[in-house]
Amino acid sequence: MTHAERKARLEALLLGFQALWRPQPFKVETPDWCADHPALAAELLGLDDAAVDALSADNQGLIALLGRFVPALAELAALIDLPAVSPPPPADEGRLYTDIPGRKQAQIKAYATALGAPRAPLLEWCAGKGHLGRLLAHRWHWPVASLEIDNALCDAGEDLARHARVDCRQHFIRADALAAGSIRHLAGRHAIALHACGDLHTRLVAGAVAEASPAIDVAPCCYYRTVHAHYRPLNPTGLTLSHDDLRLAVTETVTASAKQRRQSRQALAWKLGWVELRKALTGETAYTPFPPVPEAWLRGTFAEFVERMRERANIVMPAPARPDLFTRFEAIGHARAARMLRLQLARLAFRRPLEVWLLMDMAVYLERHGYAVTVAPFCPPDLTPRNLLLSARRYT
Repeated sequence: MTHAERKARLEALLLGFQALWRPQPFKVETPDWCADHPALAAELLGLDDAAVDALSADNQGLIALLGRFVPALAELAALIDLPAVSPPPPADEGRLYTDIPGRKQAQIKAYATALGAPRAPLLEWCAGKGHLGRLLAHRWHWPVASLEIDNALCDAGEDLARHARVDCRQHFIRADALAAGSIRHLAGRHAIALHACGDLHTRLVAGAVAEASPAIDVAPCCYYRTVHAHYRPLNPTGLTLSHDDLRLAVTETVTASAKQRRQSRQALAWKLGWVELRKALTGETAYTPFPPVPEAWLRGTFAEFVERMRERANIVMPAPARPDLFTRFEAIGHARAARMLRLQLARLAFRRPLEVWLLMDMAVYLERHGYAVTVAPFCPPDLTPRNLLLSARRYT
């Protein structure tokens, strides 16, 4: 299957079944698709907590479940099936990993192994402290330019390069990757980026084409971090993606502990309890968005949480508020959270297909401009769910 064929087939399914993945059960208690697919809704609502947790972390399992009720969606399983991961070999490079957390270390090692030998001097896009560039400068003895906007990170990166004794090969370019002049640094260089977010990775791909970079290796992340109201595709398409749609592509997270799942469920229940209480207080039936909730607000009681939310929203509470009011709406919140976690599984089945479609959009664009392209995982998903690496090599 070519990248263009994979993109077209994914696009057809995303467009044909958008009623299943666009509605957000946090905002809409019963999405319209429940009436169109009652057996699927009943199946999901009947799942116990353990099954919900397992399916939430299993893209293929979700697709298999949906395929039982909507047979056309079974094709998604093959469309997100990309080449298997080869584990990176062990290496004794201890001094290179100073100041890098363990999980990030493993991601960098896996990326560096998947990358293979550079095709040209390297440009590390949105480098941070230059951890990836430092490793590659050591492994391959190629010069590395690490482009980063934050001066403090550049200073720290230069110190780490000296400590690792690669400062003769790694230097920092203090620049904004989104500035008009930054793409000139891509000329003649092998561009690399690990988890460049939103506009940063799309700017890299377009800039590399404009500057005829000999090679590109990018692992995108956080597609919703764009200044534009909708995703700007690199190829003609009928698929329009909002920020909320783009967030779906990165919904999957590394497996959480039991304690973290309990805390997450309580936070969700309290937010939904507040949503319902707000409706009762104001008489408004439509969902009203609210800003992110500070984590500290979720550590007390539900009554304290409601008071903070009420003050922020400038909503009057009947005085005196009866204690059973909070008990009742906290229970409503827990019931809504349980329902939401089950119904949203239908939506989550599309997160990896949507992410793969976004990668295919970049791959097809690069192929149209003279590159040989592969898209494959560079590490297992339990290391990072954003594990897809787009590798492009310019035909000479």
